Amino acid sequence: MSWEINGNVLIACNCDYGCPCNFNALPTYGDCEGGWIWSIEKGTVDGVDLKGRSIAVFADWPKAIHMGGGKAGGYFDDGADDDQIKALTSVLRGEVGGPWAMFINTYELDGPHSAHFEIDVNAFASTAVVTGVAELELQTIRNPVSGNEVHPEMVLPEGIIVKRAGLGASKVFRVHGDVAYDHSGKYAAFGAFAYSG
Repeated sequence: MSWEINGNVLIACNCDYGCPCNFNALPTYGDCEGGWIWSIEKGTVDGVDLKGRSIAVFADWPKAIHMGGGKAGGYFDDGADDDQIKALTSVLRGEVGGPWAMFINTYELDGPHSAHFEIDVNAFASTAVVTGVAELELQTIRNPVSGNEVHPEMVLPEGIIVKRAGLGASKVFRVHGDVAYDHSGKYAAFGAFAYSG
């Protein structure tokens, strides 16, 4: 099965700004509760066009991601047709490759389920709503002394999710359902992704 998808991803979790997991360190508080919202700008899976579609995973691991034992919910946007649903389901279940092929070994995935997505990718002002599932609003990090905004970036040549990302904070990050938490004010990031196999 040949596939390639490109677009933008919004990221948030319970870690402090920057998230140590990006640098092969343990999560800030010992466990990982976070998610990813991918907005696909272009791409195909086995000939199925996925332009304009969105997917998300929200997960909860009792320790670091690589230690497993987590649970997660997977979602595809409700605008997908039958062929796209089949393709996006195979992506989220890790059947085609990409980061999901690694993650599927670390959690039990519920779904994927259909949900309505509203995403505005706008750097540090990005927002996303997965109706009935999650809300995410990014903001800049502020210097605790001066109050000035800071705009850090990270470069990860071996990055699994992104190779380069802007680092911010979550003004709002709430997830509802079997996997549920509120980590507003913690780590958030945005960046372009390009996966293929």
